Amino acid sequence: MKKMGFGMMRLPLLDKDDLKSVDQEQVNKMADKFMEAGFTYFDTAYPYHDGVSEVALRKAVVERYPRDSFQIADKLPLFLITKEEQLEPIFSEQLERCGVEYFDYYLLHNASGFSEAGFIGVNSFEFALKKKKEGKIKHLGLSSHANAEYIENILKNHPEMEFIQLQINYLDWENDAIESKKCYEVAKKYGLPVIVMEPLKGGFLVNVPEEAEKIMKDFNGEEPISWALRYVSSLDDVFMVLNGVSSLEQMEQNIQIMDNFEEITDEEKDIISKVIGIINSNITVHCTKCNYCLSSCPKKINIPKLFEWYNNQKIENIEGFTAVGNAYVNYSKIGDNTIASDCISCGLCVKECPQHIDIPEIMKDVKETFEIPLYGFTKE
Repeated sequence: MKKMGFGMMRLPLLDKDDLKSVDQEQVNKMADKFMEAGFTYFDTAYPYHDGVSEVALRKAVVERYPRDSFQIADKLPLFLITKEEQLEPIFSEQLERCGVEYFDYYLLHNASGFSEAGFIGVNSFEFALKKKKEGKIKHLGLSSHANAEYIENILKNHPEMEFIQLQINYLDWENDAIESKKCYEVAKKYGLPVIVMEPLKGGFLVNVPEEAEKIMKDFNGEEPISWALRYVSSLDDVFMVLNGVSSLEQMEQNIQIMDNFEEITDEEKDIISKVIGIINSNITVHCTKCNYCLSSCPKKINIPKLFEWYNNQKIENIEGFTAVGNAYVNYSKIGDNTIASDCISCGLCVKECPQHIDIPEIMKDVKETFEIPLYGFTKE
């Protein structure tokens, strides 16, 4: 099995503001390119695209290719589960959405502090193990955005886990909040193969500051995306790297990089250390646009969108009018769109954030950046 997986979390949309409006025709073409190049691992989850991701996978792959020609990974949404009675209906719905009788890989989705109600008060691990014994799961594992200590405690109590999915990229490797390296070392300690998620950190490592990009290209001519994918793919015990591609063009680019990638060298690691310093001095909010926060916000603020504009504004480092700021103001005037000044600092979003971002606090900065000093503008 080739090392790159098709992550179906950020599929192309017909309407950029509607997560359910998946461009199925383009997804089919992406799946075809993926399969033609010999890649066979597809990763989805119950909440991705508000449930449409699993259906898109069925239409693009299951209905068009022999079952033994691909592998499907799906996940039990621990953060949506509060009682035993939910387990069987959700699992059955996932099989139906995907159009399969079994999952090749099945994960307890983000086993961490904010999803504890779904696996401490509910026997979710036991349920998944039962499904494995029934033949409906071939390989059982978990994903997590928790810290290393928390993950180790889970693995101590659940030796039945066969693999683990972790957020790993060169920017988070030494990050004290994400602890990519420490989590990876825990996985190695327990002998678990690793699946890498967020290798590009939601696109941050594709669109790096110009200074960082120049250093990379001057060394070997390669684009920043190649450096990021090669970095995680070179780690021992990593058997799969998920790429959340959003277009056919991105798929083709990733295939070209991963088809016969060369391992990262020590000299290249030294360059990456310089790049990390440059990125950290420019990027303000490390949001990966996973969208987990959206469903928790009572004011329906599109938090990832606002953070993307905010980061772009900070990277440009321009005071006064900018195209990004103009886009922000225009967005605020459309329909019922809500912005930073609508935030009531309830903190519900923070519990959902895998990156541990203090979203309400950052929202204050977003408001000050776009709504007050630049334009004398407030929505009210």
